[in-house]
Amino acid sequence: MAQMTISYGDLQDKGILVTGGGSGIGAALVEGFAAQGARVAFIDVAQEASRELVARLGPTSRHAPIFLNADLRHVNAIRTAVDEAAHQLGGLSVLVNNAGWDDRHAFEAVTEEYWDMSQSINLKQVFFVSQAAAPHLRQAPGGSIVNFSSIAYLLNMSEMPAYTTAKAGIVGLTKSLAGRLGPDNIRVNAILPGMIVTERQKQLWLADADIVAMISRQCLKRSLLAQDLIGPSLFLASSASAAITAQTLVVDGGVL
Repeated sequence: MAQMTISYGDLQDKGILVTGGGSGIGAALVEGFAAQGARVAFIDVAQEASRELVARLGPTSRHAPIFLNADLRHVNAIRTAVDEAAHQLGGLSVLVNNAGWDDRHAFEAVTEEYWDMSQSINLKQVFFVSQAAAPHLRQAPGGSIVNFSSIAYLLNMSEMPAYTTAKAGIVGLTKSLAGRLGPDNIRVNAILPGMIVTERQKQLWLADADIVAMISRQCLKRSLLAQDLIGPSLFLASSASAAITAQTLVVDGGVL
């Protein structure tokens, strides 16, 4: 990972919780916050990748990241994991709702069961993780929630209707939570990534031609990587954005 050149001193020793932090974008965020000297916990269902991340980052971090294994589809599991994270971190100042499942699916093939599962992974858990984290964030001198949406719902993409519905819902949820939690000095913002090229994306969905086609639509003529989301996340988590809430930050290289 490219080294961050900006230091957010107020994040040092702060308790940060990242959902879906075991791989891909989430792992980059865990590493980015750990590099700031923060106390970082992350929730994931992927045990092997998560343990490898902890083993890799632990020896070089001010605070070794903490892995909590939980299935975010289940509200009781969410509440237990969030409370445990706050306990082990000694408090919680920042929540990053990164976890999601960008499965491709045909409109005609979506069943009720599939729809409900997609919403539980991509939208429902964002609400309930935030709900579980709020009492802990209220005890911080200024809390921040960073929700991950996507530009996918803005592009009329036809191959993931359940996913894009959830990602649009996250923007609405972000604004509602900002209104509810603002009086508690908790800010809530959303990041909308563009095409982020990860190993999973390349293995499952993205051919070289797809990447070239998206780069041709971007103002910035390069692939966007998970590391490109670290800086925006640190900014929205830190006091550098102390007056910013209920906003969406698009990180897509300038898609035309």
